[in-house]
Amino acid sequence: MRTPRLLAALSLVALALGAAHAQGLFKIVGPDGRVTYSDRPLPTSEGRAQPVNRDTGRASDPQLPFALRQVATRFPVTLFTAVNCGEPCTMARSYLLRRGVPYAERVANSAEERESWVSVVGGAEMPTLLVGSQSLRGFAPAAWDETLDVAGYPRTSQLPANYQPPTPVPLIPPKAVAQNPAPPALPAAPPTPADSGSGTIRF
Repeated sequence: MRTPRLLAALSLVALALGAAHAQGLFKIVGPDGRVTYSDRPLPTSEGRAQPVNRDTGRASDPQLPFALRQVATRFPVTLFTAVNCGEPCTMARSYLLRRGVPYAERVANSAEERESWVSVVGGAEMPTLLVGSQSLRGFAPAAWDETLDVAGYPRTSQLPANYQPPTPVPLIPPKAVAQNPAPPALPAAPPTPADSGSGTIRF
């Protein structure tokens, strides 16, 4: 049964999807270097805005079907994992590939990254999935399916047979680790029943 909080979050995603489809899409780079997407450019004082080419898609990967590239551009998917995550993170990767969702992966390898996990991801659970700006903490296939459905990702995989996800990158870029151990946090999603599921582990 959907909770009012989940329904509200899904409604916001649906509204964003409709607006992005009808208008131009901009990639916003804020003063702190954080990247977000919007259907309108921000004032110069709030960061840099550049148009996103819907025809090339999130990773500009020509292997991806055109429609899938459009969805991935509007609502890019990032999987946050850690080296000690074990089976839940393995299941999360398998789920995304089976569903046919192109995604980027950020992994916490170092002690500094593990210490910064909560401030970056917004909670202690791992894995965490980010769909656009919607954060889903803990591996919960039903909740992930609902959010990906509303974002427009197809239920049946359209990935090419030889598709391989990008190589995981550090949770925090090396320079950021050296200069600022606690980077700006992602928008924290409110706790959901999925947070305590069997597919969730905590630091």
